[in-house]
Amino acid sequence: MEIGFDNDKYLKIQSERIHERISQFGGKLYLEFGGKLFDDYHASRVLPGFHPDSKITMLKELKDEAEIVIVINAADIEKNKVRGDLGITYDADVLRLIDAFTSNGLYVGSVVLTRFAEQPAAVAYEKRLKALGLRVYRHYPIAGYPSNVSLIVSDEGYGKNDYIETTRPLVVVTAPGPGSGKMATCLSQLYHENKRGTKAGYAKFETFPVWNLPLNHPVNLAYEAATADLDDVNMIDPWHLDAYGTMAINYNRDVEIFPVLNATFEKIQGESPYKSPTDMGVNMVGFCISNDDVCKRASRQEIIRRYFAARCESRKGNQAEMIADRIDILMKKAAISLYERPVVSAANVKAEETGAPAAAIRMDDGAILTGKTSQLLGASSAMLLNALKYLAGIDDKINLISPEMIIPIKELKVNYLGSNSSLLHLNELLILLSIASLSDKYAKEAIDQLPRLRGLEVHSSVILSQIDEGVFKQLGINLTCEPKYETNKLYHA
Repeated sequence: MEIGFDNDKYLKIQSERIHERISQFGGKLYLEFGGKLFDDYHASRVLPGFHPDSKITMLKELKDEAEIVIVINAADIEKNKVRGDLGITYDADVLRLIDAFTSNGLYVGSVVLTRFAEQPAAVAYEKRLKALGLRVYRHYPIAGYPSNVSLIVSDEGYGKNDYIETTRPLVVVTAPGPGSGKMATCLSQLYHENKRGTKAGYAKFETFPVWNLPLNHPVNLAYEAATADLDDVNMIDPWHLDAYGTMAINYNRDVEIFPVLNATFEKIQGESPYKSPTDMGVNMVGFCISNDDVCKRASRQEIIRRYFAARCESRKGNQAEMIADRIDILMKKAAISLYERPVVSAANVKAEETGAPAAAIRMDDGAILTGKTSQLLGASSAMLLNALKYLAGIDDKINLISPEMIIPIKELKVNYLGSNSSLLHLNELLILLSIASLSDKYAKEAIDQLPRLRGLEVHSSVILSQIDEGVFKQLGINLTCEPKYETNKLYHA
């Protein structure tokens, strides 16, 4: 894989930047942490060389100075809001995050239930967290938020919220997802700290959009594609341009809320420390791009992947078609063609030739391999076996798994487990391959190639099952699918 990002430089200068901001505010900083702290695969795809765990690695370097506050909206608990990428509820994700932080040696100080209004599920969740030994605080809805600054910054506004007891100079405020109340939690703490005579500051950590890249740079357009369902739009920060005469990129929500936020700072602390929403950020990612062309190419590919994902989600009925239409506009803006993704045409041509679903994978050396549907294997399974043979240098004629092993599994699925399809899912195929590897040297050589699949590109001519999609994700393969099903049935398991 071509490298376009200097991860070591990023870890160094990002930590330094956060230290500078802590010092700016007299030794206490509430840092709103947006985006993914763990497994930031979007960043690693558009910035080749960025490690998915870079942000948590950076925080680990500050672990003696930092504590984590996790924020969750009580309304999200009540309605069982689910993280789309993980398929788990926000309240479950809080527990996952706590485990992930503590296993990395980071201190989780507390959990905050925002917009708390005695929701039964939130009350039950609060009891559960306390039973686990966690400190839990309540923050309440404020009438007229966020525009009624005089009420918000008063004893009837932020003053009604619980004061979060913190002990370290850097307080990282994070959440399972957007809309959880991270910024409001930070500002509420500034209000309480000020009342107690403690000097403290606020800053924001957002990886995207990259403020010091052009507005229509593919890296920033890829962020718009990734957040098309949130109505986020990148724009030139007018406040920054007015204050400094230089262009910086931010997104619409931060730009729109800045006058209110500025007034809030002034009411809490007497003056605002910032002249623009970009000033609030501490992100240094734009200074660590080592090869801009590589990042541009990678970002164009990400936009295409987001387009296919949105079309498929629309076909499944999970989101409005206009989300994909927005990404289509971004593609036109950047003059991106679907043909820039070679596996798309390869899979579709194979499907037309065979009259059945097909799949294609692009190897590191540029070779494109395909897989077709047969009586024994689905297209994705056939393609995966072909890729493993290619990487291991195994003759294509050699069977890695004998038909005698596959047939009983097919019969079991249909005759005893009630499956509508006898074709093996990818996880079943890999289990069989693992068993075969105990006695067959070729199967062993093939299974050893699995780590080399990470980062490769795959396209399927039909929407795959959740199981197969999940296996591709676990293997680190970038999958796209045509927005159509294999059959015309109304129900697709």
